[in-house]
Amino acid sequence: MSMPFLKNRWLLFALVLGCSLCFMLTSASAAEEKDKPTRENWAHIIIKGSYPEGPQMPGLFGDVTESLSKVTGRLEKAAEDQSLTGVILHLKGTQLGWAKINELREAIFKVRKGKKKVYAWIESGMTKDYLIATACDQIVMPESATLILLGMRAEVSFYKNLFDWLDVKPDVLRVGEYKSAAEPYTRTDMSPAFREEMEALLDDYYRQIKAMISKSRGITAEQVEAAINAGPYMAADAKQKGLVDHIAYEDQLPKLITGGKAKTEVRIIKKYAKKRADTDFSGIAGLIKLMDLLAGIDSSQRIGSGPRIAVIYATGAIMSGSSSQGGLLGVNVLGSDTFIKAVEKAAKDDQVKAIVLRVDSPGGSALASDLMWRSLQEAGKPIVVSMGDVAASGGYYISMGANHIFAEPGTLTGSIGVVGGKLAVEGLYNKIGITTSVISRGKNSGTFSPMTGFTESERAAVTKLLYAVYKQFTEKAAEGRKMEYTALEKLARGRVYTGAMALNNGLVDQLGTLDDAIEHARQLGKIPKGEKFEKLILPRPTSPFEQIFGPIDAQAGQAQQMTRMLNLLSPELSQQLKQLDLINLLAREKTLTLMPFQIRVN
Repeated sequence: MSMPFLKNRWLLFALVLGCSLCFMLTSASAAEEKDKPTRENWAHIIIKGSYPEGPQMPGLFGDVTESLSKVTGRLEKAAEDQSLTGVILHLKGTQLGWAKINELREAIFKVRKGKKKVYAWIESGMTKDYLIATACDQIVMPESATLILLGMRAEVSFYKNLFDWLDVKPDVLRVGEYKSAAEPYTRTDMSPAFREEMEALLDDYYRQIKAMISKSRGITAEQVEAAINAGPYMAADAKQKGLVDHIAYEDQLPKLITGGKAKTEVRIIKKYAKKRADTDFSGIAGLIKLMDLLAGIDSSQRIGSGPRIAVIYATGAIMSGSSSQGGLLGVNVLGSDTFIKAVEKAAKDDQVKAIVLRVDSPGGSALASDLMWRSLQEAGKPIVVSMGDVAASGGYYISMGANHIFAEPGTLTGSIGVVGGKLAVEGLYNKIGITTSVISRGKNSGTFSPMTGFTESERAAVTKLLYAVYKQFTEKAAEGRKMEYTALEKLARGRVYTGAMALNNGLVDQLGTLDDAIEHARQLGKIPKGEKFEKLILPRPTSPFEQIFGPIDAQAGQAQQMTRMLNLLSPELSQQLKQLDLINLLAREKTLTLMPFQIRVN
């Protein structure tokens, strides 16, 4: 045997041996990779309590009060986050209105459209919690939880007997048979018009509830109604009825999510995308940052030179003067001066291409509403309105001149009417030993005296004033909505509508969320699709300095303390006292464009 042959044979042997070793190593690596558990990342977001509409400044210690936009923003980030498999929503007792519920539902749908699963875990749910949960893929409850799904109920308290006992005489006038704002103070029960209005509203809300649950759970509206009538439920009973999907504790969710697959590891990201403020105040830059924070200046509003859309939040009862939080009985005040300054700031900013007005207001002062409406007309930029939980009476007044109005299906709006009057307290004064001597000049000098009711002459003068305000309101509404006056006036008369009803009657243009309104504003502002733009949030939120030391107005600070105490001791009593805030409004303003009631979902 020759040497070349032996050499070639050894080379061939080495080649075969090398290939075999490579194959063995590759097979071992593949087997090891196959045995390695896969990881799924799930965002964990808690939904609880109430969320303010407007912007919130961070505290000095990094805490940031979550607003509705921040919560929906976290969900929208999850929808685009490619590292996530899904989202777990932990529902812990929400206190949200109809519009906010729908905003959250739409944000959840965006997550699902992003090819991600959404699980709702309900500790113990009321109707509003369940409505949010039904937007998710799966609903989970612990076995000890209860689902309080009971339908709707409207309860209106009347104070006439109390005023009679106090010898206080409410003397209130109105324009519009449905303008029932003063009925709780002048009657012992609902008028036929008030009852008709409430029946229609509850019918529409109940229809919306059944439609939401029916569509999300894949059952008929009749089955939903039967389930509501049989409630409340323990978790197991709710599962048997098809209202929830699984019974599990929160620590069992990873196993539930993976279907028990041992080779799948679930990583739950707590407080997903929940931002904390930058509290590094070292150096000169830190000192500037601290001064900005104390002054209520959001440094993020300073950056960028591209196009902007101004988002102006109009929340609270409308009054002349400056905005405030808390009010005399816990009612937030939307001040005309604060609002007009915000509009002027947006109007003067050349980078602002359009204005979105987010309205969550039951109305208030007719004068303040008109001044605010005028400032929007003079802005000279496209205006799109996004209605929140309520945009009625004065809240509708400031909205009606916009280029386009969005409402949520459950928004309370309309209430185009006027109310005015006073409480005559002479009888109460006499009862407690206070007497009054009066010297007057002028036939109607006692018109706004709190001592006595209106004389016939005074009543005629006030009625004439109210009708003039009503005519102005309805004429501007007809012009803004491009409707014949007679057609608009038939829809006015103080009647309140849901957003869905308002759309059918031409009082709004479209049903949609705040994001929908911003997108429409982008189009009206001629910002090219895909081009980045900033949102200029107005007016500025309360600064940490004001949060720590309270408002400059000492009375307002005391009112906020009283409100917090009442909310802790008796939330229901606190709500009752808020209804009496009309007395405070009547004392300050002569004519009101104010919604007569609010509807809360339990």
